[in-house]
Amino acid sequence: MNEWTGLLNVVDVEATCWVGDPPAGQTNEIIEIGITVVDLATRTRVSKHGIIVRPTRSTVSDFCTELTTLTQEQVDRGVEFGEACRLLETEFAAGTRPWASWGDYDRKQFRAQCAATGVEYPFGPEHTNAKQVFAESYDLRRRPGMDHALRIAEIPLEGTHHRGDDDAWNIGALVVDVLGRGAWQVTTVD
Repeated sequence: MNEWTGLLNVVDVEATCWVGDPPAGQTNEIIEIGITVVDLATRTRVSKHGIIVRPTRSTVSDFCTELTTLTQEQVDRGVEFGEACRLLETEFAAGTRPWASWGDYDRKQFRAQCAATGVEYPFGPEHTNAKQVFAESYDLRRRPGMDHALRIAEIPLEGTHHRGDDDAWNIGALVVDVLGRGAWQVTTVD
């Protein structure tokens, strides 16, 4: 069993989305970054944060509002993507602290959006796909969605599903569960 110490950022993003393909000229963009800080040594969630991000290459569809509860008016008051990445670096030591997300979508979305906008990627190389580690720790053949994983672990869902801050908080609970099972892993990625 590995003994993990220090802090871990659990990150969950919400992005602009549509039923089907994006409208002409639009692309998926991050509109909310949820961050939960987990103390690996004590196996506790220590803080919960959300950053609303103003999209510049897309708008919030009715479908996106229905899914996330975020409206165009709310995200219009958010910070620019570059500022959100700077906040991740300055407030959450994203460049040096390991981080985790549920699946690999969040990491790939950050990579793609940073490349498209010329913003420096805010995270360091230590990333864990918490969905994969959870499935392995429970010996599951398929990787469950976050809400299904919470039911498997018998952890109640807190807050609103598909809101970044609440989802990061719930994923943090699943990380703590996996830590308690002695199955946590950190993977180094590009």
